[in-house]
Amino acid sequence: MRVVIFGASGYLGSQFMKMYPDSHAPSIDIGEKDHVVSALEEFQPDIVINAVGRTGRPNVDWCEDHKEETMWSNVAGPLILLNECGKRGLYWVHMGSGCIYNGDNGGKGYNEEDEPNFMESFYSKSKAWADQMLKEFPEQVLVLRLRMPFDGTAEERNLITKIAHYDKVLDVQNSVTCIPEFLEATKQLIDKKKTGLYNIVNSGTISPFQIMEMYKEIVDPAKEFAAITNDELLKIAKAPRSNCVLNTDKLKKEGIELRPVEEAVKDALEEIAKNSK
Repeated sequence: MRVVIFGASGYLGSQFMKMYPDSHAPSIDIGEKDHVVSALEEFQPDIVINAVGRTGRPNVDWCEDHKEETMWSNVAGPLILLNECGKRGLYWVHMGSGCIYNGDNGGKGYNEEDEPNFMESFYSKSKAWADQMLKEFPEQVLVLRLRMPFDGTAEERNLITKIAHYDKVLDVQNSVTCIPEFLEATKQLIDKKKTGLYNIVNSGTISPFQIMEMYKEIVDPAKEFAAITNDELLKIAKAPRSNCVLNTDKLKKEGIELRPVEEAVKDALEEIAKNSK
């Protein structure tokens, strides 16, 4: 099976490279149609995985000042892939995001059919635009929505690594995604050649503040931090942040369910603690 992974040097893409070690990883701009066509013609893949995504560094505020780059990667690129993979009858997978929602939808969580309700940051806008356009072609692409990804490594895009750098963190409940479990769930969906939208997050919810409380207990007892409210965050951030809960009933119907979030976070923190000694 020939696999092409776009964005293989990124946080998610590098994980997919480990899952498909014999895959091809062309370093191209997927916002350039000619580059995409050349890569598909050269490697003749059976499966295409799009792990490209502009999230900004150090955070999504970057996208507010780099809207064109964000648009090309997060919107134009996926549409080019939709067209070019469609022409060739190629099965392809796109990394979506739950950051297009805000709230918990009355305690139910947002499912795959709910319309985006958070367009307050340009990053979220770009992901929502792509999400809703790809949603119109449910037989052509598998779209995986994840939220605040984390694992037990020191990777800078790891949620735990990111929030550990701050002395103030939000105490708002969110869905989050453990990357090793996400990859296993994704592989099962790919093996079944599933298409359409799927939310992939761990069971239950947690707040960044709760994660840091566990971090202090397991990794660094000297860590000092405090809770910050959304209103306080808005005073120092360029764009509001999404805080949401996703519903995974559709994923469960495929026989796939990620572990309870606190269990997954605890294991990741214990791995971080072990590797930091």
